Amino acid sequence: MNKLKKNKKHNGWFCKECGYESITYLGKCPSCNAWASLIEQPTPDISSSTLSFLPIEEGNKNIIRKLSEIDISNQENRIDTGYDELNRVLGGGIQQGCFILIGGDPGVGKSTLLLQVAGRLCKKNKKILYVSAEESKEQVKDRSLRLEISQDLLFLAETNLENIIEQLSLYKPDLIIIDSIQAISTNQTDAFSASPSQIKLCTAILMTLAKKYNIAIIIVGHITKEGVLAGPKLLEHMVDVVLYFEGERQSYLRIIRSIKNRFGPTDEIGLFEMQESGLKEIINPSSLFMSPEDSSIKTGTCITATLQGSRILLAEIQALTGYTNYPQPKRMVNGLDYNRSNQVIAVLERRIGLALSKHDIYLSAVGGLNVSEPSADLALCIALTSCLRNISTRNKLIVFGEVSLTGEIRQVSKAESRIREAERLGFKSVILPKLNYQENFKNKFKIEIFPVAKLSEALKIAFTE
Repeated sequence: MNKLKKNKKHNGWFCKECGYESITYLGKCPSCNAWASLIEQPTPDISSSTLSFLPIEEGNKNIIRKLSEIDISNQENRIDTGYDELNRVLGGGIQQGCFILIGGDPGVGKSTLLLQVAGRLCKKNKKILYVSAEESKEQVKDRSLRLEISQDLLFLAETNLENIIEQLSLYKPDLIIIDSIQAISTNQTDAFSASPSQIKLCTAILMTLAKKYNIAIIIVGHITKEGVLAGPKLLEHMVDVVLYFEGERQSYLRIIRSIKNRFGPTDEIGLFEMQESGLKEIINPSSLFMSPEDSSIKTGTCITATLQGSRILLAEIQALTGYTNYPQPKRMVNGLDYNRSNQVIAVLERRIGLALSKHDIYLSAVGGLNVSEPSADLALCIALTSCLRNISTRNKLIVFGEVSLTGEIRQVSKAESRIREAERLGFKSVILPKLNYQENFKNKFKIEIFPVAKLSEALKIAFTE
């Protein structure tokens, strides 16, 4: 293999907090507003000669063509990950030649998920290379035995990018997993590991490798204490897919969310459960976001059908109010949009006449789900009214609809799918916007349907059996 020739370098100034690049020193970073965060590092020129050492078979040179001459018959040739939840987030599987970045908090389960995916693909006779730059081969071996991972998985413990690519020429895998990009370094620059220069150059080389030889590559990225991916922002622009793996250490629920996807939707989520034997897909996710049916607390709650990507999830909205003598009552919101919640409270005060200005208000979505779409407005109104007046809603009720500032109920998308999911889970009645109601709903569904045009109508129906 030909050794790399270092390119001519010049020095630049990089923010160690966000990766912002400047040609001169600045006391304050214009990007993240951090003081004294710019450090001087050599910046190599990334040219075609930088990537000429790639040892895999040469493909056809890129030439100018008409769009009519481009063949896309194998464009949808995707790799099935073995997990329906992950396939949904990726848009149907891993597209060949794509470059995927996955980030998440330390210990949330990124390495576990990728190791399990690699093991399932090995059972399908796929050649997978797992590169660990942070863990030793003994650590990964011990984890693979605990998770019952296929021992045919190719493994390499290496931090030098040139050594990694040299091994690729011998095995030519279908998928490469690198954990993590911050721990990988290249001889092309003298900058220290995990610096913006190293991350940018390593990513550029790996991206060229993926595109030139049609190899799917997944890299793991660290995140900062602010919850964003560490390194230069350019990292997210360069890759094809950006995934975030979310979850609290104290909770078993894990959510993988698509932030950027050039091959599919960007609003999908996948749900997993962390167990002793590894991550498991959640078959019935709606059950996670609702209280048990035998719960003795019936006031201050309401079930809504929320849209998460292309799937419908039933979530329980809870509200708690308490009178206060302080001039500024508390407003605590968990799992809901704070500003929109305050807007709903103002509508209830002005249009319905509820005296909420002297009450502390606590709002929450059960199970750790983030409900941000406006369709949860109506459920929030009913939950607040139920708690303030200490009355329960009708049994097995589900509601959805956007509440306007005038107290009108606006239509939402995919109303029919929401009704179908509610009926499947055994709900008896549903309140929905009148503009979403269709006459054929009577023949399609057995569930009792109440179309409403105003908030006052919805509240009257919700508290009447």
